[in-house]
Amino acid sequence: MQKNEIIEIEITDITSEGNGVGRHEGMAVFVPQTAVGDVIECKIVKVLKSYAYGIVSKILKPSADRIEPDCPLFPKCGGCSFRHLSYEAELRAKQKFVRDAFTRIGKIDCEFEPILGCENPDGYRNKAQYPVSESDGEMICGFYAKRSHRIIGGTKCRLLPEELCSIAESVLEFCRKSNISAYNEITRRGVLRHIYLRKAPATGEIMVCLVVTRKCDFTGLAEKLTGEFPAIKSIVLNVNPDNTNVILGKKTEIIWGAAKITDIMCGNVISIAPEAFYQINSPQAERLYGIAEEYAGLKGTENLLDLYCGAGTIGLSMAENVKKLTGVEIVPQAVENAKENAENSGIDNAEFICADAGRAAERLMQCGECPDVVIMDPPRKGCDNLTLDSVVKMNPEKIVMISCNPSTAARDCAYLSENKYLPVKVRAVDLFPRTGHVETVVLMSRVKD
Repeated sequence: MQKNEIIEIEITDITSEGNGVGRHEGMAVFVPQTAVGDVIECKIVKVLKSYAYGIVSKILKPSADRIEPDCPLFPKCGGCSFRHLSYEAELRAKQKFVRDAFTRIGKIDCEFEPILGCENPDGYRNKAQYPVSESDGEMICGFYAKRSHRIIGGTKCRLLPEELCSIAESVLEFCRKSNISAYNEITRRGVLRHIYLRKAPATGEIMVCLVVTRKCDFTGLAEKLTGEFPAIKSIVLNVNPDNTNVILGKKTEIIWGAAKITDIMCGNVISIAPEAFYQINSPQAERLYGIAEEYAGLKGTENLLDLYCGAGTIGLSMAENVKKLTGVEIVPQAVENAKENAENSGIDNAEFICADAGRAAERLMQCGECPDVVIMDPPRKGCDNLTLDSVVKMNPEKIVMISCNPSTAARDCAYLSENKYLPVKVRAVDLFPRTGHVETVVLMSRVKD
């Protein structure tokens, strides 16, 4: 196979990035924006030792899964991977991602329940993060192109509520008229870095957070925004002068209204600060937590340990059905947020510890505090061996893992399966429709002595 060669292939598989996979003379060929069942003419653009990359020259026979993309920014924007597929085909692909990860990486054979699709695959995001730049002398905001910091200009996104898109446009209008400059990542000059918006779906409350390199005059912004959007309850300024890819800085000041907004999740009152972690698809997250609680099989007598608990939303959703809840999180602000959420919700059987998950689990075990059920929701990189070993030594009856990365979840569950815990069942949950991400819930049960 040679670069620029035109070949005919059929697409037989798809990756989480939305690249179709075909084979030519025994070599895998990855082709963006294709669907399983497409027969295409493909131009080879890169050839490596065991695989190649191509682009579509001509669709000879379209797949039944293929649809016309409904977003003008696709595929330039790096947010969505599956706008060219029907949602049913996307769910089938994500179910396969999870099954393949567990059977191939984890060598795990157990029950795979059907994927839980999202009732509203558009407009579900409760958070918008618009990077700001300058184009042809005018401030713009938009979305990063795939694998780059090049901004695709535009406020409209089908994953966002229209209200947040309109607020971003209004902020842009104010900054342009007020001669507030856009930050330039190369020269490190300019003021406004990000327009960062959050919405509490249950209450409708909205927070506007402007990320800036230094304080400047935003007089009149609050009057403009609250006049146009009465749901806004908080307008804050976050100062981030550092040369970093991290969006938020360490200092936040209130311009107008409250420091936080409030939402209701699983019947609990949740305070959302700019820095607080909160699932971006709240209604689907409630269904995800419901599956985790079903897997845990709580009867009201258990001690529940919630590792990597964040603001406590998972554990708090189960608190009324356990004897005691202990949450562990390494981020101090998140722990304070979890304590506040418990207090606001009238939950008095919860304790939250600020510590590394593995160290905390080790200390709890040494103190003789052994949970009946452990819930784990680790970051994408998964758990370290200290955490897994400490959990095993605690000897809980059940472990329920929630993961945003099927590959690391499969790896960690394989480790647990070698240490007296057997995987019982796995279920994929589509928390992020149209993107390449998928959540996984796993039930592991202790092997009886």
